[in-house]
Amino acid sequence: MVGCPADLRADAERIWRAGVAAVAPERLIREHVVVDGNRLHVGDETMDMRSIERIAIVGAGKAAGAMAAALETALGPRLLAEKQVTGWVNVPADCVTPTVRVRLHAGRPAGVNEPRPEGVAGTQRILELVASLQPNDLCLCVLAGGGSALMPSPIAGISLHDKVAVTRLLAAAGANIEQLNTIRRELSLIKGGGLARACRAGRLVSLILSDVLGDPLHMIASGPTVVTEPATTEALTVLEQFRLLNAPAMASVVRYLRKKQLRQHEEGPGPVASDRRTGLQECVVTNLVIGNNATAVDAAGIEAVRLGYSPAMISANGPEGLAEDTGRHLAELAIRMHRESGPDCLVSGGEPTVALIEESRRGKGGRNQQLALSAFMELGDCTGIALLSGGTDGEDGPTNAAGAFVTADVVRAARGRQLDPRDYLSRDDAYHFFESAGGLFLTGPTHTNVCDLRIVVVDRE
Repeated sequence: MVGCPADLRADAERIWRAGVAAVAPERLIREHVVVDGNRLHVGDETMDMRSIERIAIVGAGKAAGAMAAALETALGPRLLAEKQVTGWVNVPADCVTPTVRVRLHAGRPAGVNEPRPEGVAGTQRILELVASLQPNDLCLCVLAGGGSALMPSPIAGISLHDKVAVTRLLAAAGANIEQLNTIRRELSLIKGGGLARACRAGRLVSLILSDVLGDPLHMIASGPTVVTEPATTEALTVLEQFRLLNAPAMASVVRYLRKKQLRQHEEGPGPVASDRRTGLQECVVTNLVIGNNATAVDAAGIEAVRLGYSPAMISANGPEGLAEDTGRHLAELAIRMHRESGPDCLVSGGEPTVALIEESRRGKGGRNQQLALSAFMELGDCTGIALLSGGTDGEDGPTNAAGAFVTADVVRAARGRQLDPRDYLSRDDAYHFFESAGGLFLTGPTHTNVCDLRIVVVDRE
């Protein structure tokens, strides 16, 4: 097939980008939201617009800004005016783009994936907006990966500082997104169905771009439109698992969770009193997943076939474990593919974790770069092999890279500069390794987010 490392690298990138294009919000919203005269079709549901007074659009996430803009386009100028469409959506600062009726609010700076005061302020505006709606109004919610950090609303007794400490300590310990969000839901007024409980509209339809493998609705953006039972015991178990129950920075959180656990024991099954909605007309809620990791993997596989490859495709349906282990496994598969007959391309989707070393020794990187560096150590001279691992949001950890390539050219450059991959890997400093070796994958914000996409292509000629 292709003999040049540059061609293999280019093919890997084309396949990756085709996967990401398939989960572009504009494309997904266009497929799932259609106006036909006085009827609004959302997924399999149809609503008569003559019975709707106003429409509000709210939400949060890395892709939520593009989703909101696409919703405005789908609704069209007539409905935007007739239904007095308004809205507020929290997005990263580098995802604020022009919109017609919906306010896109910078809920955090670019590259800072943790709750910030500006996110708290924006979330308060969202809660005020949905609480102002009436039974004959429609609320459309757009949710995407990153929504948990972009929509913070700490409960009484827990500060924003406490929530940041939780995020940092658990992420550094290697907690996966499900473990993180189990605790986030317990500490928030809006997560775990808080937005749905606050909404006074007659209908609430949530359009969800999933960044959680397997698409558990209560985990995506911590489930603001999915009313769930408290999981206080599970949250404490997560903290115990990572030996954080006695961490000084967690004292307020642990104290709150234990008090809440005691109240639940005293009051019996069901939500605690502060979480109950009483004396109010219930809002009918629909949650619709419009795109996920499998969507991207399938589209990437189609592009691989178009380029002449015979791909194998797999999208993980649960937590993957450590990035280093995933990288080694992909490298082993790449070597086997290069030596044996069968598929000559692997499209893999998932989201591994990274257990960070102490901050004083820590370098710079993200899970995709860590995965790629681990694979680098197994691939030898990488002749006839190209591997690309990238976050579909274009943002890998606190860096400006989406991920990294491993090719024969990158190996030669690293060896020529006498870079020691083991040293960089041990310091969580994959970014500077690949920066020096020419392997960084730089895309900028993609305005979507469905976990990670990894491409391996081989040349057996």
